[in-house]
Amino acid sequence: MNFTAGPEHTRPILAALRIWLPDHSWSALRKLLHARRIAINGVLCIDEGRRLTPGESVAILERALPPPPGLDTVAIRMVGPHFVVAEKPAGMISVRPPHERQWPYQRRKQQPTLDEIIPQRLALHAAKHSTKKTYRVRQRQPRLYAVHRIDRDTSGLLVFARTDFAQRDLIQQFAEHNTVRKYLALIPGTLPDQTVRSTLVRDRGDGLRGSGADDAPDGQHAVTHFTTLRQLGSLSELECRLETGRTNQIRIHLAELGHPICGDIKYRGPFDAAPLADESHCPRLALHAAQLRFAHPETGELLTFESSWPADIASFISALS
Repeated sequence: MNFTAGPEHTRPILAALRIWLPDHSWSALRKLLHARRIAINGVLCIDEGRRLTPGESVAILERALPPPPGLDTVAIRMVGPHFVVAEKPAGMISVRPPHERQWPYQRRKQQPTLDEIIPQRLALHAAKHSTKKTYRVRQRQPRLYAVHRIDRDTSGLLVFARTDFAQRDLIQQFAEHNTVRKYLALIPGTLPDQTVRSTLVRDRGDGLRGSGADDAPDGQHAVTHFTTLRQLGSLSELECRLETGRTNQIRIHLAELGHPICGDIKYRGPFDAAPLADESHCPRLALHAAQLRFAHPETGELLTFESSWPADIASFISALS
């Protein structure tokens, strides 16, 4: 069963499900949730307090989804005194939202965020390499400073600062477009190489972000460069280079071009058209942050990190040939 949240469903997931399924008891709905059979936008939800927003897709699945990404699913690519570069798995939030930071630890532990996992990994590594001959070494978890984010459903490279100085420097590099951020995406059909420029607004008219009038009071200038890398049967693999980094920017631009990303449940076409069916059968949103380049905050050295498709999408692509 699939449902789409409207304005009347902006409430915790169980309360919304009670509206859609009035014949189900609270305990029956709670069992579905904890059996990992509820997905929001294609991503597992096991948090009873998860509040919906208009346009989100909710699915009740026949089979349980895999457990949420945890400590061992995050790959740390580089650690230094000024920053950390890591690869985020799909299904994990980059940074815990402010209103969730006061949640009890057990609730946050259900679905940890990247900014919580990385300090745990670093602390465990430090404890294992400590010179103290005790198994009860407790290392203080290092603090991270957010620089940028990638969508929950997107996988790939991300950098966090470890000092105030590094955070200011990296944020300035991003703001002045001195960094390079390239993503891989799979779309249906073919798309000519092009640059898309638009003004993104928080609500295009149906509760979702999208392109609006250039003079919109809350508008944000957004620029994405698209290049086709290869054809995969009826699908195309794209390189998407961000000039700006607005929320859901790549997903919105491709959907508005009539080529919504394979596996994207949220953005399925232009605002004024019927949603386009996803016939790809892709296991999740096929969007991956594949290259990140920035200057070292202290030395100015240009650093480049690259990442290929994760195993789930790589297997999907392999099956296309």
